Amino acid sequence: MEFSDTYKHSGPCYFSPDSRFIAVAVDYRLVIRDVTSLKVVQLYSCLDKISHVEWAPDSEYVLCALYKKSIVQAWSVTQPEWTCKIDEGAAGMTHARWSPDSRHILTTSEFLLRVTVWSLVSKACVHLQWPKHASRAVSFTQDGKFVAIGTRKDCKDYINLLSCNGWEAMGVFETETTDFWDLEWSPKDSTIAVWDSPLEYKVLIYSPDGRCLFKYSAYENALGIKTVAWSPCGQFLGVGSYDQAVRALNHLTWKPVAEFTHPIVVKGPYNAVVFKEIEESLHMDISKLNINGKSSHDRMGFKGDHGGYREDDRHEGPTRIRYDVLEFPVTMISVKPPLDKPNPKQGIGILSWSPDSRFLLTRNDNMANALWIWDVARLELSAVLLHKDPIRTAVWDPVHTRIALCTGTSSLFLWTPAGACCVNIPLPQFVASDLKWNPDGSSLLLKDKEAFCVTFVPSISDFEEANGQ
Repeated sequence: MEFSDTYKHSGPCYFSPDSRFIAVAVDYRLVIRDVTSLKVVQLYSCLDKISHVEWAPDSEYVLCALYKKSIVQAWSVTQPEWTCKIDEGAAGMTHARWSPDSRHILTTSEFLLRVTVWSLVSKACVHLQWPKHASRAVSFTQDGKFVAIGTRKDCKDYINLLSCNGWEAMGVFETETTDFWDLEWSPKDSTIAVWDSPLEYKVLIYSPDGRCLFKYSAYENALGIKTVAWSPCGQFLGVGSYDQAVRALNHLTWKPVAEFTHPIVVKGPYNAVVFKEIEESLHMDISKLNINGKSSHDRMGFKGDHGGYREDDRHEGPTRIRYDVLEFPVTMISVKPPLDKPNPKQGIGILSWSPDSRFLLTRNDNMANALWIWDVARLELSAVLLHKDPIRTAVWDPVHTRIALCTGTSSLFLWTPAGACCVNIPLPQFVASDLKWNPDGSSLLLKDKEAFCVTFVPSISDFEEANGQ
């Protein structure tokens, strides 16, 4: 694996949808870099510190939201002279996003007074009053023709359907929720999933004409839903909750076809694999480790015992990070959150499907050091990755069945159905606290607190060959 040098950032960093560029916020400036060379392609100056960055779906434009000044500035990558400025004025601004056609920007005002759709072509704007949330409860269909926006009026929740062609209202209907948290169109645009706030376990499935097709509640009188995600194929709706379980609802009956729990003692199945991160001190010639190398698969820990090398202040000399395969049964480390504090760290905090919908990854916040990978086709556990530190981010490769995760250390971890490995980040004082995949799956962006780097990931075939498959 090849790692680039580090570059400064002050917050948002995103790959463009066409995988060609990286947009990086550096205080008042927006820096556009080429993915391959990381050379600066464009440099824009904003009127205040950048709060949010988002690429247009066609990768032609990029917006910068300056929430302190209630301003959005948009730029064109191919036409440096083109620029756009949206000022919400006294209404304030809490969120901004692109529409699927890349020619409209949606902004949400402070105090949830309205959502405004701004046209970059005609300069006209359309208002929708009383949005339910600032950044949530807005979902576009896959074809980009319609949008569902959650609103609240007279203490009741509603879903407003708008056509993205002229932004006319297509219909509005009330939902049977107490205080709904979010909504999302199914991948096939046939239904809308709505779920209530964490105070109540309730999932509702609506048709676009407002008919409630199904209601689901796993239990009552306890904290409910924490995470929800559609499978890419649209056949399953994964629902993670505070009871430390994930339930997969089938799109035909809307009843659970699988329930994945996260036990403290894992006893099987025996075809599952438990990888545990091991850190050990090395008593050998440091010069043989080639710690500062940037190219060999051996240096990065892709061969042999899947290890990575790094310098560590807690040890004298270099240390070696690798995965050990544990024998069943395996006892997990579980932390019980305090009952007198809000937002308890328990339940399913991360829930994500693989691109082919076969695998599901989860992180139970009671066991934040463990990543669980479930085989949905077999309805069983496939693997568990145990780490010394809590998992910060775990993300599927957008193209292949592969996971990259980081734990706020100088190591990067990768998993495929063929195995798992630890990779050292050969950059001094760099710790990966967040990561993002390039949409084409060829590279990863790793973020430290004030710097980022890019690493180019081997293909799946190279990965399996390096691991002796």
